[in-house]
Amino acid sequence: MDLSSPQTTCRVVRPGPDYVGKQALTYAPAVSAESVGSKALHMQLVTLPPAARAKAHLHEAHETALHVLSGVAGMWYGERLEQHLWSRAGDFVYIPAGMPHLPYNASRTETCTAVIARTDPNEQESVVLLPELDGLRPADGDLMA
Repeated sequence: MDLSSPQTTCRVVRPGPDYVGKQALTYAPAVSAESVGSKALHMQLVTLPPAARAKAHLHEAHETALHVLSGVAGMWYGERLEQHLWSRAGDFVYIPAGMPHLPYNASRTETCTAVIARTDPNEQESVVLLPELDGLRPADGDLMA
C-alpha cells in the first residue's frame, strides 16, 4: 500500500456543496469515495427545514447511523412504515440495511440537522425509492406545533 497517496492518509474534510438527494433531503457531503477515496464509509450532514419530509426509501445492503445535532425528527419505518420513533438533539439512530423508512422534521418552526454515517461510500447509489409507501403516512400528521 502506498501511504504517500492522498487517498490513503488522514485528512480533514470540509463539507462539500449542498445537494438534494433522491430522498428529497438536503445533504452536505464530507467523507466519501469521491472526496477521500473511502472504500466502505460515507459521512455527511443532513438538514431538514421545518416540516420537511423525505420520500419513503431504503438503502440496499448498507447500514446507516445518525447523530441528531439539533431539532426533533420523527421516522416511520418497517415494511409498511408501521413503526415510528422520535429522535432529538443528542440522540443516535441506527437503521439496518434494507429497512424502509420515511424521516421527517417534526417541527413547524425549527430546523433539524444530523450527521449521517453510512456503509456505502457512494451514498446515493444504494438509495431505492419506495413511492408505493409514500401515501401511507400523512405529510403533516405528526408535526409538532
